[in-house]
Amino acid sequence: MSVTNADTVGLSSARRISWLEVFSYALPPVGAGYMFCLVTLYTMKFSTDVLLIAPALMGTIYGISRFWDAISDPLVGYLSDKTKTPMGRRRPWLLGAVLPAMLFFWMLSAPPEGMTAGSLALWMGVAIIGFFSAQTMFIVPHMSLGAELTDDYHERTKIFAARHAGWIAGYISALGTMYFLILAESESEAAVRALNGDQSLYAGLFAAICLLVCVWVLRERPEFADKAPEKPWAAARDIWKNKHARLLLIVIFIENLGGAAITILTLYTAQYVMNAPQMAPFFILSYMVFSFGLTPLWTPLAKRFGKKPLWLASMLTTAFAFGCMITLEPGMEMRLLSLAALAGAAGSCGGTINPSIKSDIIDLDEYHTGERKEGAYFAAWYFVSKSAYGVMLTVTGFALSFAGFVPNIEQSATVVWTFKGLYAGVPFIAYIVGAVLFSTFNFDENEHKKVIAELEAQRSKAQ
Repeated sequence: MSVTNADTVGLSSARRISWLEVFSYALPPVGAGYMFCLVTLYTMKFSTDVLLIAPALMGTIYGISRFWDAISDPLVGYLSDKTKTPMGRRRPWLLGAVLPAMLFFWMLSAPPEGMTAGSLALWMGVAIIGFFSAQTMFIVPHMSLGAELTDDYHERTKIFAARHAGWIAGYISALGTMYFLILAESESEAAVRALNGDQSLYAGLFAAICLLVCVWVLRERPEFADKAPEKPWAAARDIWKNKHARLLLIVIFIENLGGAAITILTLYTAQYVMNAPQMAPFFILSYMVFSFGLTPLWTPLAKRFGKKPLWLASMLTTAFAFGCMITLEPGMEMRLLSLAALAGAAGSCGGTINPSIKSDIIDLDEYHTGERKEGAYFAAWYFVSKSAYGVMLTVTGFALSFAGFVPNIEQSATVVWTFKGLYAGVPFIAYIVGAVLFSTFNFDENEHKKVIAELEAQRSKAQ
């Protein structure tokens, strides 16, 4: 069925997704991934090393933002499920995220010069909370839209593989900007500020264009419009009662503790452990290139081996790759590049299979409750991933302060081993524990087929 008549006729649940739809769905994550990369990888270092904000204070700001997420994430998920417009439930939210994302990304990148320390901290605090709120307005409805496009077990993997590829493409683009920002740090504070401010304007415009294309091309399934949950707390209760969703909430939180440690500390590790700050973008690029390049493999491999074994293998491989980084010393750039490539290959699998499995669990919820609440589910999963990031930022900020970290000087052995312990030890433990827990997951393709058959029978009776 073509895109043009999907609004009026509706979408068959097991339909194949056209490549135009796949491309359009994957386009917004390019812009969003670019901004998210710079915010998560560079903003902490920009704040401590350029703006000279204390690490503990930045950690506190990020920690406070997680308290706001506890309100904003489920609220956006619930309201996204309840939205009723001629455009559907999800696309109005994608449009609504455009201006806030542009504004708050610019605020993070271009704080005014001459601000007092207190005013600067307040500015960055508002910008961080605002940016992650805008990201929620985009990510939760966008993920929900991907889950709704089809009920087919493997077509979903193709959809989310494309989304992952788009996200990584945005990251790779951001690495070029980050490389020049790091070079600018050796020139002057003014050079960094000027470059950071300029790139934020161009990035915001590009992200807006990507979102507009997605909204223009894609259509939503009208049969889901009247299946929203009645009350937000009831939706939260249903998520927690769903044993598969509950397990993923725990696994994702633990797994993201490890991922957050890597995200936060890569630039610091390159500069203060490896003594090669200019190599940081190349370390990340090694991860991203392999993550991007291997994405097409996971859909056919999932058909052959199943989604669970692939994701489980990716967790164990990630644990091994990052755990080996405890051995890093100056001059070991090739070792870090190789380990980053191995971790990127594993991360590509997890980034593709993870949301596909989540979408299958949402079908099970519809079978039990008669409701379609993708927004509530993806909001819950997104909240725990951001919570893990906030926890690690807070822990990192205080750990570095207690260890005696002072920016832009040679660090003591205590600080160096603090970096190593957080950068290698935390991911190793987190991914091992996550893998052990996920090994108990038991909602496979056969179980999903039974659920879909029942749902199709119910939908046929309702027509």
